[in-house]
Amino acid sequence: MQHIPRLFVENDLFLQAELQLNREQSQYLTKVMRQRIGAHVRIFNGRDGEWQGQITDIGRHHVVLVTTAQLKEQTICPDIELVFAPIKRARLECIVEKSTELGVRHLALVRTEYTQQKSTRFERLQTIIREAAEQTERLDLPSLAAETPLAHWLQTRDSNRTLIFCDESGADTGTGTTPIHAAICALPAASSLTILIGPEGGFSPTEQAHIKTIAGTIPVSLGPRILRADTAAIAALSIIQARIGDWYRRQ
Repeated sequence: MQHIPRLFVENDLFLQAELQLNREQSQYLTKVMRQRIGAHVRIFNGRDGEWQGQITDIGRHHVVLVTTAQLKEQTICPDIELVFAPIKRARLECIVEKSTELGVRHLALVRTEYTQQKSTRFERLQTIIREAAEQTERLDLPSLAAETPLAHWLQTRDSNRTLIFCDESGADTGTGTTPIHAAICALPAASSLTILIGPEGGFSPTEQAHIKTIAGTIPVSLGPRILRADTAAIAALSIIQARIGDWYRRQ
């Protein structure tokens, strides 16, 4: 099945649903994948599971599919949220792509005192999310919240979620922090987690002090070295998925 093209669509999916793909997807199927009428395509929308579609019409700029069978029922990834500051474009896109691959359910951008990146291409990040979900066989897409100031996000965040604060200030001495592996192992398997990653240069001392006063916050260390933001996000997510996420449950 994995050699059959797989696409995300917005349409509701049910047996014998007919849908017309957008121009980009149509060109991908016909120009890149060389698909013809009668060929099969796997489609999902994040709500109705994965379906098999059959190409019934090919136009100059469009492809029409009809769903013929449901292949997988809908599932969602563990309740893991990643909150991070905008950084340089390539590394920012890496965080979004890899966190989608690793099974994050929510993504949010926050602007901190040391954030240097001036703007974020929100639509580009949404495209990266969609393409990563298509590639990795996940059936849902993580949500992506618009950028907001860190102070506002801290004030309005869901207080029922455990906040895993990746605190680079304790990397050298471990002062005030717990190694992330030990912290995660102490949590229940069904925990709703938020991981907070800083920008290039980290959080300011004022921000660090504020975050640590919030109930439910666990400051953690990612080891003796200062990691780049994209590396820190991948490392933290990998540990969480391996210990209490869907990597662990599948074992």
